[in-house]
Amino acid sequence: MKKCLSIAVVGCLFLITALAQAQADKVIDRFFQRGESRIRPNDLRVLELEVSPDPIREGQRVSFRVTIANDSGHSGKISLILKDRDDIISEVRDINISPRENRIDFPETYYRFSRSDHCFTVEADIGRTRQTIDVAKEFCMRRTRSGWTLSDKGVGNLLVEDLDMHPDPAIPGQDVRFKVKLRNDGRPIRGTIRIQDKDQVVAQVENITIPRGSSDILFPYIRYTFQRFDHCFTVLVDLERTPYQVDAAREFCAKPKGWTLRP
Repeated sequence: MKKCLSIAVVGCLFLITALAQAQADKVIDRFFQRGESRIRPNDLRVLELEVSPDPIREGQRVSFRVTIANDSGHSGKISLILKDRDDIISEVRDINISPRENRIDFPETYYRFSRSDHCFTVEADIGRTRQTIDVAKEFCMRRTRSGWTLSDKGVGNLLVEDLDMHPDPAIPGQDVRFKVKLRNDGRPIRGTIRIQDKDQVVAQVENITIPRGSSDILFPYIRYTFQRFDHCFTVLVDLERTPYQVDAAREFCAKPKGWTLRP
């Protein structure tokens, strides 16, 4: 009798424990479901879209990374779909996002770039409701000599604020070094900077970053012969093999009296 009673008690304890665990699981599930439902597609915004490699050559596999702002103030699970018009490029399912900024990597994929333009959108799938997320700017790939790129390499307003020479004054045939003070009012860019006179390239630095704002760019020492009566210099930026002449605050001409660039 006692043995049967003990078995019954143990069975009841197991049953109570199982019911309590099931109830706790339901509470947790409801909690997370409420967390998910608090995020709406309108709370999300695409801040940045990156591709690797960049540029992309035909036949390469690519991966995308998106930076999304979550302004809802809540955490939760969402699914994201990366699209080019109606084509699905890649997607991630049931990922956790937190408030503020989230960086999310899409699985690597192969995608054929066949049209003249490719502009991307990101859709959010939340609780079986799918909607395109607003973007901070347009994310479009463009074709270059090196391949397809998402990078914004357009040249903004560039201005030569000053051009110095060392030593100054210089002696014809002496090794001299130029320094350009360049102001970039656009986004940071990367390119080759050249100084030219009327006849030739005088000096250049290759594949350097030109940050936003003013920066001093030093050129290597070169032996320069002042042969004509006047030597006026211009600065050009080569970007993807395309030269862009840069505006200047004034004319930079070396005067024959001691060959100086000083005003």
